[in-house]
Amino acid sequence: MNDSVKPRGELTLRTLAMPADANPAGDIFGGWVMAQMDLASGIRAAERARGRVVTAAVKEMAFELPVKIGDTLSVFTDIDRVGRTSITLNVEAWAHRARFHTLEKVTAATFIMVALDENGAPKAVPEES
Repeated sequence: MNDSVKPRGELTLRTLAMPADANPAGDIFGGWVMAQMDLASGIRAAERARGRVVTAAVKEMAFELPVKIGDTLSVFTDIDRVGRTSITLNVEAWAHRARFHTLEKVTAATFIMVALDENGAPKAVPEES
């Protein structure tokens, strides 16, 4: 890892990239990476909303580097904004390449999550305690 470039946000999820998640060349499918980022966004937003959340939008996602079989994918989340019913998060995915002892940023995106009540309708995000 370049010491001047470090992950931003809170480590929210770590998982291992497995052969079932890859194409024949050993590159992990982008959809799998995006799903891990969505899970991490949901975890962080649900903690902040103190309840159920759903993904409303994903913005500005570009893959900079591939994730390979055997890499550990670490997803970092940072709450950027809390609206009345929504939470906007900056999300970064980093690959720890154990063979090379490196940590590289593979993609980033903005996720917008919406808090829901027990009937599935948007509800206000409570004030931080």
